Amino acid sequence: MDLTFAARTDVGMIRSGNEDAYFAHATRERGIFIVADGMGGHAAGEVASEMTVQIVSRELSDLSPADNAAIEHLSESIRRANRAVYDRTIAEADKQGMGTTASVLVVAQGRFLIGQVGDSRIYLLRDGALKQITKDHSYVQEQVDAGLLTPEQARYHPYSNVITRCVGAGESVEPDAYSGDLRPGDVFLVASDGLTGMVDDRRIQQLLLSRASAGRLVDALIAEANYRGGLDNITAIVIQIASTDNGGPEHPTPRHAEPVTT
Repeated sequence: MDLTFAARTDVGMIRSGNEDAYFAHATRERGIFIVADGMGGHAAGEVASEMTVQIVSRELSDLSPADNAAIEHLSESIRRANRAVYDRTIAEADKQGMGTTASVLVVAQGRFLIGQVGDSRIYLLRDGALKQITKDHSYVQEQVDAGLLTPEQARYHPYSNVITRCVGAGESVEPDAYSGDLRPGDVFLVASDGLTGMVDDRRIQQLLLSRASAGRLVDALIAEANYRGGLDNITAIVIQIASTDNGGPEHPTPRHAEPVTT
């Protein structure tokens, strides 16, 4: 498998701290990409997101998408993170109410697997068309599903940032799971709502359709979100799939995209 990627997080234009966390790592055999958007205030959101990223990335270090139990393995990694975050909210008074979203993408062996809780999103650009693969766990998405709001109304609704499912809010959580085949030329975007709440899908598509490197695309997406107000922390990971063959050494050196200045 041949891919390039870049990842970056930015505090935005309004917030004083950054409660987003991410993980991005790939070899010729496997790529794991995670975005977690914490909540809870008093640095607790930062703790929840960082815990989730650490636990899930560790749990998935040997995941094989060809395994019939791969989706369950991915979902269970998020459940383990949920329990760890929840237990900490019980044990530490200053962590009560903390939680985080979790959007996880694994690419390997010609397949992609996704696990998701909350409203951080994963998009796929394929053959020029942009598709949001994940579905937000949010109040406004429920209103859209019920036919009470249009997607455009949901973007500007005063409760647009209210999520209905997150990691750490209760003893258990059930992630949504998705899977599919990779194709050469696929471009994935994993992003917190600090990006997708500021930049609409049409503009995201325009930027991803450019021939820029993954690093330049991440910079452009974050700059666009800040230009439009930067009301929240902004995190973006862009993954460009060049080929899906499984060649390469058994223990390859990790290959990261060009450095991105933050």
